[in-house]
Amino acid sequence: MALEKRLRVELGERSYDIVTGTGLLEQAGRLLRERGLAGKTLVVTNTTVARFYLDPLVASIKKAGFETAALILPDGEEYKTLAQVEKVYNAAVKERLERSSVMVALGGGVIGDLTGFAASSYLRGVHFVQVPTTLLAQVDSSVGGKVGVNHREGKNLIGAFYQPAVVITDLLTLKTLAEREFRAGLAEVIKHALILDPGLYHFLSSCVQEVKNQEPAVLEEVILKACAVKLRVVEEDEREQGLRAILNYGHTIGHALEAESGYGVFRHGEAVAIGMAVASLISETLGFCPAGIHGETVAILQRYGLPVTIPREYTAQALYRRMLLDKKVQQKKVRFVLPQRIGEVFITEDVPETVVIDALRRSGAG
Repeated sequence: MALEKRLRVELGERSYDIVTGTGLLEQAGRLLRERGLAGKTLVVTNTTVARFYLDPLVASIKKAGFETAALILPDGEEYKTLAQVEKVYNAAVKERLERSSVMVALGGGVIGDLTGFAASSYLRGVHFVQVPTTLLAQVDSSVGGKVGVNHREGKNLIGAFYQPAVVITDLLTLKTLAEREFRAGLAEVIKHALILDPGLYHFLSSCVQEVKNQEPAVLEEVILKACAVKLRVVEEDEREQGLRAILNYGHTIGHALEAESGYGVFRHGEAVAIGMAVASLISETLGFCPAGIHGETVAILQRYGLPVTIPREYTAQALYRRMLLDKKVQQKKVRFVLPQRIGEVFITEDVPETVVIDALRRSGAG
């Protein structure tokens, strides 16, 4: 049996386990049964992930007695759309899924988000299981129940809160992850450290090469520590009424950059890394954090090969217009998460447009 460690997300009747270990794809059927799931399953994945992991996952689920079908979607953030969700609905209808059925998301954040949204709305809700195969999904998007898709005007504008029944994180799936995707995932790990866990920040600072080399013991510790930050926040504020908004550190600017570039240029983690660099500059400019926090933020991002500047073809004015379309805007005020020190951030809507524009330009925007 695979070695596994568990973190419990305590949300009352919506509580679930994050099961982390190696060789867990082969144990997926057992884990679904253990959770009390039954009936038909629909595994949703993409063309890239399917080549490596669809067959072993389906075999495991079938071995546990489930009737199983699969749907393979195109790979890429540009496919995180309602059109792809409709394909999931069509497959669900074809396979005659019932309310007791299970949709299983096998892939990164895009697959997890759109499958979860389909699960939340098909028959007003069927069971949903996350099997994240990217670092970003394993430490962030698979945990917490935010599901949804993009609109051409903005990121994740269409969505819901819908918790999975279980998250199955097989560390072996990272072996086939492209280097760029792995780095992008590290941006969310670094974000978790910067918002709430100085210990994780120091761990990341002292183990750069080991993390980059994906040494198993180090990687497992990083993933568990990052997940622990996420579940701590989600348990306290499941529906983002207050504290959970700190998880959006770097995302206000990052989402604007993704939308302005048409979703095909930056990986989500790359955009968030740039967003954190700019946010720390804004905070320093306004005196909300000590001098040097921007430099420390930029330094750790660069040590992990992440971008910290905005390509000049994206103008500060265009990016700010995108921010005004963000779903978190209230009364035309852009909400920012800004650092006070390493491991502590706060939420504010009191950032003058001129300061944002200036910080964007100082960070490279046209």
